[in-house]
Amino acid sequence: MYLSNEIELETGQCSEKGRKERNEDCLGTYQPEGNLLTTKGAVAIIADGVSTAEAGAEAAQYCVQEFLSDYFDTPDIWTVSKSAQKVLTSINRLLYARSHEYLSTTRGHVCTLSVLVIKSRKAHLFHIGDSRIYLVRNQSLELLTEDHITRLSESNSCLSRAMGMDTHLEIDYRVIDIEEGDLFLLSTDGIHDSLEPSQLKQLALSDSNLQTCSENLVQAAYDAGSTDNLSCQLVRIEKISDDTLNEITDRLTDLPFPPELERGMKIDNYFIESELYASNRSQLYKVRDLETEQLWVMKTPSHNYEDDPAYIERFVMEEWVGSRINSPNVVNVHIPNRAKNFLYYLMEPIEGVPLDEWIEANPTPKPAVAIQIVKQIAQGLKAFHKRETLHQDLKPSNVMIRPDNSAVIVDFGSVFVAGINEIFVPIERDRILGTMNYSDPVFRLGQNTGIKGDMFSLAAMTYEIFTHNLPFGDGLENCEKPQQLQKLKYIPADRHNPIIPIWFDRALEKAMTIEPQHRYDTIDQFMHDLTEPNPDFLVSREVAQKSPNALIFWQLMSLVWFMIALFTLIAFWLK
Repeated sequence: MYLSNEIELETGQCSEKGRKERNEDCLGTYQPEGNLLTTKGAVAIIADGVSTAEAGAEAAQYCVQEFLSDYFDTPDIWTVSKSAQKVLTSINRLLYARSHEYLSTTRGHVCTLSVLVIKSRKAHLFHIGDSRIYLVRNQSLELLTEDHITRLSESNSCLSRAMGMDTHLEIDYRVIDIEEGDLFLLSTDGIHDSLEPSQLKQLALSDSNLQTCSENLVQAAYDAGSTDNLSCQLVRIEKISDDTLNEITDRLTDLPFPPELERGMKIDNYFIESELYASNRSQLYKVRDLETEQLWVMKTPSHNYEDDPAYIERFVMEEWVGSRINSPNVVNVHIPNRAKNFLYYLMEPIEGVPLDEWIEANPTPKPAVAIQIVKQIAQGLKAFHKRETLHQDLKPSNVMIRPDNSAVIVDFGSVFVAGINEIFVPIERDRILGTMNYSDPVFRLGQNTGIKGDMFSLAAMTYEIFTHNLPFGDGLENCEKPQQLQKLKYIPADRHNPIIPIWFDRALEKAMTIEPQHRYDTIDQFMHDLTEPNPDFLVSREVAQKSPNALIFWQLMSLVWFMIALFTLIAFWLK
């Protein structure tokens, strides 16, 4: 991987039972090497078993062990937040389930938890309960977490939140920038309840060896009369990777661009059968592997961008991202088992035609066939989103339709990967705006609408499949300023195709509403309303706009119609 955000950390930790009969705290650290450190970061974690819960110690141990194991097994394309939240949610559910396997309410698997993840130039904090994370910077101590405590009286309190306490996990999440020399202190209440903040800072800085400092903190808390378990961790940022633009560029250009290819030429033992496509940004060739006789599609970068590191980074990322998305509705990226001498990547060949050609050849498609194509494109999009990846340039020419009318998304050139975007590089990354008539106009004006942007593109394509027209006419082509957004007018689909049901058209309109907050939240919600009549959408626009009272009346009537018409409408539409 060209990204190499190496960080150097020093750590120290100590955990003692103190004056209690057993130690119910647990802690751990892990700093991987290579790509895993770049994509997932390093972790320090501390947990404190709740003493009133009989299985608190087991809960703390389980949290630490499972997080350190499972977090690094999450996809390297995910953000820190998504990876940690997924793992913590799973851990919490299991602890809660274990607690309720017993009739006794004292047999609770409950603990506090604080997690520190250092990735690139950021520290990600996850916290629940009354363990703590501090930051020592420039001789100042700052508490970064908030205790989840409910005061019952002046002398009594209880935890309001903890791992395993509830089925719903409400965990604090915070991200801060890090600097070289930053020192993080993670502690359980046996430490920080017994020592003043000034003592915590002094002891954390008492020695250059962090293991010695950790032991000093434990001993000082014991000497101060702590009656609880005593656990703490120290993590110091020794060095942050500071790659220069030249260093990144050197790694990106480790492989040269291929020469201009023609039929009959060979490259890395691939025979060029024909050119399939060419633009000012890339070329596609049909190639044959001379070792296996397998046919592939080879994508090569354009020589127009040989000195553009942002373009090269995006091209390199296409193969990396594509190889991590697995769906029958997304083209398979092939990773060869031999070294490459040039910059390119291989994809499976897809027999068929681009969707734009299919639309031209099918001016009045059968609704059942058309909706199946839309469903498969939606499934492909969901495979991207499952990997926290946005397509950002979904359009008919980027979708292939096989002879059996199955659909495959075949392009990765504009993807946005949240997990990779977290990694700092000294490059001003390309911001691909998508194709004018299909991309979210809000995105084009600078606002990233996430999956709602891809949904807008899917809805625009669906509209075109069923009407052979665009939902805003040529309005999107002239949308360059915020004021122009307000002038965009959706053209009802039934004006172009009168057999389109009103509920189908209203679903399309909602998915392409200019204000993203009024769109569907998920692709599944959109597809549900495309395939099953939504009662709210059985009211015509004219009635809805005429008067509120009329709207209420017709909404009530539509409920009756809905029960009668549901199966007949679906049967007629999908026949």
